[in-house]
Amino acid sequence: MGSDAKVYTLKEVSQHNTNKDCWLVIGGKVYDVTKFLEDHPGGDEVLLSSTGKDATDDFEDVGHSTTARAMMDEYCVGKIDTSTIPTKVKYTPPKQPHYNQDKTSDFIIKLLQFLVPLAILGVAVAIRAYTKSA
Repeated sequence: MGSDAKVYTLKEVSQHNTNKDCWLVIGGKVYDVTKFLEDHPGGDEVLLSSTGKDATDDFEDVGHSTTARAMMDEYCVGKIDTSTIPTKVKYTPPKQPHYNQDKTSDFIIKLLQFLVPLAILGVAVAIRAYTKSA
């Protein structure tokens, strides 16, 4: 494909999203894969589900052979205007307070903080009472 290749917007490519007219965006190029739908080893649904977006990651994740990559040239109809493709935003989870999964240990510590001094006081009172009576 030369430098005079037709440039399409993502909106234009998105309109070709049926099994009678299917276009994909892969690696900055636009492919009309309508004739290949029946022959695609993964079935036509795989290709149809990748319409209307940049399908580069989908294509690369599968690990296509060099033969499959060579076949792409015959289906290329132009280039994509990259300014029409939304940029990917990395997901950042929201900040959350630390969560203590072991609430039982917290309960036991608080219980002991209450009972131990109480037990010491009880023992001291009992000793004092015992020493007075003796």
